[in-house]
Amino acid sequence: MSFPSPNFGERRGGLRPSLVVIHYTAMASCAEARARLCDPAAEVSAHWLLAEDGAAEALVPEPARAWHAGAGSWGACADVNSASIGIELANPGDRPFPEPQMAALERLLAGIMSRWTIPPAGVIGHSDMAPGRKSDPGPRFDWRRLALAGLSVWPEPGEAALDEPAFRADLSRFGYPPDLPTPALLAAFRLRFCPGAQGPLSPADCAAAADLARRWPAA
Repeated sequence: MSFPSPNFGERRGGLRPSLVVIHYTAMASCAEARARLCDPAAEVSAHWLLAEDGAAEALVPEPARAWHAGAGSWGACADVNSASIGIELANPGDRPFPEPQMAALERLLAGIMSRWTIPPAGVIGHSDMAPGRKSDPGPRFDWRRLALAGLSVWPEPGEAALDEPAFRADLSRFGYPPDLPTPALLAAFRLRFCPGAQGPLSPADCAAAADLARRWPAA
Protein backbone atom coordinates (compact mmCIF):
# COMPACT_ATOMS: atom_id res chain seq x y z
CA MET A 1 0.00 0.00 0.00
CA SER A 2 1.31 3.47 -0.82
CA PHE A 3 1.21 6.43 1.56
CA PRO A 4 -0.83 4.79 4.36
CA SER A 5 0.58 6.83 7.24
CA PRO A 6 -1.32 9.94 8.34
CA ASN A 7 1.71 11.17 10.30
CA PHE A 8 3.21 13.87 8.11
CA GLY A 9 2.97 17.57 7.27
CA GLU A 10 4.49 20.24 5.08
CA ARG A 11 8.23 20.82 5.04
CA ARG A 12 9.06 24.02 6.90
CA GLY A 13 10.93 27.08 5.79
CA GLY A 14 10.94 26.17 2.13
CA LEU A 15 13.30 23.25 2.76
CA ARG A 16 13.56 20.34 0.35
CA PRO A 17 15.24 16.98 0.91
CA SER A 18 19.02 17.29 1.11
CA LEU A 19 19.59 14.36 3.49
CA VAL A 20 18.57 10.73 3.83
CA VAL A 21 18.40 9.39 7.38
CA ILE A 22 18.63 5.63 7.86
CA HIS A 23 17.01 3.97 10.88
CA TYR A 24 16.24 0.53 12.19
CA THR A 25 12.76 -0.09 13.55
CA ALA A 26 13.85 -1.74 16.84
CA MET A 27 10.67 -3.81 16.74
CA ALA A 28 10.05 -7.54 16.55
CA SER A 29 8.54 -7.60 13.06
CA CYS A 30 7.99 -5.45 10.01
CA ALA A 31 4.23 -5.68 10.53
CA GLU A 32 4.56 -4.35 14.08
CA ALA A 33 6.74 -1.48 12.82
CA ARG A 34 4.28 -0.66 10.04
CA ALA A 35 1.42 -0.53 12.51
CA ARG A 36 3.27 1.94 14.71
CA LEU A 37 4.45 4.12 11.82
CA CYS A 38 0.86 4.35 10.59
CA ASP A 39 -0.77 4.89 14.01
CA PRO A 40 -1.94 8.51 14.47
CA ALA A 41 -1.51 8.19 18.23
CA ALA A 42 2.18 7.29 17.86
CA GLU A 43 3.00 10.50 15.97
CA VAL A 44 5.96 8.88 14.21
CA SER A 45 6.48 7.94 10.57
CA ALA A 46 9.02 7.55 7.79
CA HIS A 47 8.88 7.90 4.05
CA TRP A 48 9.92 4.30 3.43
CA LEU A 49 9.84 0.99 5.29
CA LEU A 50 12.04 -1.84 4.01
CA ALA A 51 11.18 -5.38 5.06
CA GLU A 52 13.75 -8.08 5.66
CA ASP A 53 12.93 -9.65 2.28
CA GLY A 54 13.54 -6.35 0.49
CA ALA A 55 9.91 -5.33 0.00
CA ALA A 56 9.74 -1.51 -0.03
CA GLU A 57 6.65 0.24 1.31
CA ALA A 58 6.04 3.96 0.72
CA LEU A 59 4.42 5.28 3.91
CA VAL A 60 4.69 9.05 3.35
CA PRO A 61 5.06 10.95 0.04
CA GLU A 62 8.64 12.09 -0.39
CA PRO A 63 7.73 15.78 -0.88
CA ALA A 64 6.09 15.77 2.58
CA ARG A 65 7.68 16.06 6.01
CA ALA A 66 7.67 12.71 7.83
CA TRP A 67 8.24 12.49 11.58
CA HIS A 68 11.26 10.22 11.92
CA ALA A 69 14.31 12.22 13.03
CA GLY A 70 13.31 14.01 16.22
CA ALA A 71 15.69 16.26 18.09
CA GLY A 72 19.15 16.67 16.62
CA SER A 73 20.99 18.41 13.80
CA TRP A 74 23.32 17.89 10.89
CA GLY A 75 25.58 20.70 9.75
CA ALA A 76 23.60 23.92 9.79
CA CYS A 77 20.27 22.06 9.67
CA ALA A 78 18.38 21.95 12.96
CA ASP A 79 15.07 20.71 11.47
CA VAL A 80 16.21 17.41 10.01
CA ASN A 81 12.65 16.23 9.40
CA SER A 82 12.09 19.12 7.00
CA ALA A 83 15.35 18.48 5.15
CA SER A 84 15.38 14.71 4.87
CA ILE A 85 13.91 11.48 3.57
CA GLY A 86 13.57 8.86 6.32
CA ILE A 87 14.10 5.15 5.66
CA GLU A 88 13.22 2.55 8.29
CA LEU A 89 14.82 -0.89 8.02
CA ALA A 90 12.87 -3.67 9.69
CA ASN A 91 15.39 -4.96 12.23
CA PRO A 92 15.16 -5.33 16.02
CA GLY A 93 18.65 -3.86 16.30
CA ASP A 94 20.44 -7.01 17.42
CA ARG A 95 21.07 -8.84 14.13
CA PRO A 96 22.68 -8.36 10.71
CA PHE A 97 20.72 -6.80 7.88
CA PRO A 98 19.74 -9.48 5.33
CA GLU A 99 21.18 -9.32 1.81
CA PRO A 100 17.77 -8.79 0.13
CA GLN A 101 17.12 -5.84 2.42
CA MET A 102 20.53 -4.27 1.76
CA ALA A 103 20.17 -4.75 -2.00
CA ALA A 104 16.73 -3.12 -1.86
CA LEU A 105 18.17 -0.26 0.16
CA GLU A 106 20.82 0.33 -2.49
CA ARG A 107 18.16 0.52 -5.20
CA LEU A 108 15.97 2.79 -3.12
CA LEU A 109 18.82 5.12 -2.18
CA ALA A 110 19.95 5.44 -5.79
CA GLY A 111 16.46 6.56 -6.79
CA ILE A 112 16.04 9.00 -3.91
CA MET A 113 19.45 10.56 -4.43
CA SER A 114 18.75 10.98 -8.14
CA ARG A 115 15.27 12.45 -7.63
CA TRP A 116 16.40 15.00 -5.04
CA THR A 117 20.06 15.54 -6.07
CA ILE A 118 21.36 14.33 -2.71
CA PRO A 119 25.12 13.66 -2.61
CA PRO A 120 26.63 10.58 -0.93
CA ALA A 121 27.64 12.67 2.10
CA GLY A 122 23.97 13.47 2.63
CA VAL A 123 23.18 9.85 3.53
CA ILE A 124 23.51 9.60 7.32
CA GLY A 125 22.38 7.48 10.23
CA HIS A 126 19.97 8.46 12.97
CA SER A 127 22.89 8.13 15.38
CA ASP A 128 24.88 10.69 13.37
CA MET A 129 22.39 13.52 13.83
CA ALA A 130 21.44 12.57 17.39
CA PRO A 131 24.62 11.28 19.13
CA GLY A 132 23.98 9.90 22.58
CA ARG A 133 20.22 9.79 21.99
CA LYS A 134 20.02 7.32 19.10
CA SER A 135 22.15 4.38 18.03
CA ASP A 136 20.46 3.22 14.83
CA PRO A 137 21.17 1.81 12.34
CA GLY A 138 23.82 0.42 14.70
CA PRO A 139 27.17 -1.38 14.49
CA ARG A 140 25.90 -4.20 12.26
CA PHE A 141 24.93 -1.85 9.43
CA ASP A 142 27.36 -1.97 6.48
CA TRP A 143 28.17 1.68 5.77
CA ARG A 144 31.28 0.78 3.82
CA ARG A 145 29.18 -1.24 1.38
CA LEU A 146 27.07 1.82 0.66
CA ALA A 147 30.17 3.95 0.22
CA LEU A 148 31.68 1.52 -2.27
CA ALA A 149 28.43 1.77 -4.25
CA GLY A 150 28.61 5.58 -4.24
CA LEU A 151 25.66 5.81 -1.85
CA SER A 152 27.49 7.14 1.22
CA VAL A 153 31.03 8.09 2.24
CA TRP A 154 33.96 6.40 3.95
CA PRO A 155 37.23 7.91 5.20
CA GLU A 156 40.60 6.89 3.81
CA PRO A 157 43.21 5.77 6.36
CA GLY A 158 45.90 8.32 7.09
CA GLU A 159 48.07 9.87 9.74
CA ALA A 160 47.31 12.69 12.14
CA ALA A 161 48.40 13.89 15.53
CA LEU A 162 46.30 13.12 18.58
CA ASP A 163 44.41 16.42 18.85
CA GLU A 164 41.00 16.48 20.56
CA PRO A 165 40.06 20.07 19.57
CA ALA A 166 40.92 19.32 15.93
CA PHE A 167 38.93 16.07 16.10
CA ARG A 168 35.88 17.93 17.40
CA ALA A 169 36.26 20.69 14.80
CA ASP A 170 36.59 18.17 11.98
CA LEU A 171 33.51 16.23 13.04
CA SER A 172 31.56 19.48 13.29
CA ARG A 173 32.69 20.46 9.81
CA PHE A 174 31.60 17.06 8.50
CA GLY A 175 28.17 17.58 10.05
CA TYR A 176 28.06 16.15 13.57
CA PRO A 177 26.44 18.36 16.22
CA PRO A 178 29.24 20.45 17.77
CA ASP A 179 27.88 21.03 21.26
CA LEU A 180 28.18 17.52 22.71
CA PRO A 181 30.85 16.03 24.98
CA THR A 182 33.75 14.41 23.20
CA PRO A 183 32.84 10.89 24.43
CA ALA A 184 29.40 11.15 22.80
CA LEU A 185 30.87 12.41 19.53
CA LEU A 186 33.57 9.74 19.54
CA ALA A 187 31.00 7.01 20.20
CA ALA A 188 28.77 8.19 17.34
CA PHE A 189 31.72 8.49 14.97
CA ARG A 190 33.02 5.02 15.83
CA LEU A 191 29.56 3.47 15.67
CA ARG A 192 29.47 4.39 12.00
CA PHE A 193 33.09 4.32 10.84
CA CYS A 194 34.94 2.08 13.35
CA PRO A 195 32.43 -0.41 14.83
CA GLY A 196 33.95 -2.26 17.75
CA ALA A 197 36.69 0.29 18.41
CA GLN A 198 37.21 1.02 22.09
CA GLY A 199 39.41 3.10 24.32
CA PRO A 200 40.28 6.79 24.28
CA LEU A 201 40.53 9.00 21.23
CA SER A 202 43.34 7.80 18.96
CA PRO A 203 45.44 9.28 16.14
CA ALA A 204 43.54 6.98 13.73
CA ASP A 205 40.25 8.57 14.83
CA CYS A 206 41.72 12.02 14.26
CA ALA A 207 43.01 11.09 10.81
CA ALA A 208 39.65 9.68 9.71
CA ALA A 209 37.77 12.72 11.01
CA ALA A 210 40.17 15.04 9.20
CA ASP A 211 39.63 13.15 5.93
CA LEU A 212 35.85 13.34 6.28
CA ALA A 213 35.96 17.06 6.98
CA ARG A 214 38.34 17.74 4.11
CA ARG A 215 36.43 15.82 1.46
CA TRP A 216 32.82 16.14 2.58
CA PRO A 217 32.13 19.26 4.67
CA ALA A 218 28.44 19.69 5.46
CA ALA A 219 26.55 22.63 4.03
